[in-house]
Amino acid sequence: MSVTDPIADMLTCIRNAIMAKKKEVTVPSSRIKVEIAKILKEEGFIKNFKVIDDNKQGLLQIWLKYTEDNQNVISGLERVSRPGCRIYCTKETVPKVMNGLGIAIISTSKGILTDKKCRELGLGGEVLCKIW
Repeated sequence: MSVTDPIADMLTCIRNAIMAKKKEVTVPSSRIKVEIAKILKEEGFIKNFKVIDDNKQGLLQIWLKYTEDNQNVISGLERVSRPGCRIYCTKETVPKVMNGLGIAIISTSKGILTDKKCRELGLGGEVLCKIW
């Protein structure tokens, strides 16, 4: 099985783990996935993550976060820009997710940033995904 869109595969694995009420999920690692996981941790959508070295590509282990009454913190994940259809935004058109309750993850010239950080720095880029 060849994965043509590894970011979409990561988001799908997280979505499936949330639906199954799993505590953790493991996906193949890459630099961009680690950056997305950092943002998810900083924004409070996941508990933690760890990169496991397996002498190959490596694995990214993500611990999911739930509330006290076992409700998932992440209620939605959406891949925006796909390999077949890239979606870009300028600094004026940076998307807002649910009026600021969610985040958009954007690949910029300064790295992978949230929509809030892009507005602060006045940057645009490729809209990777939206999480709410």
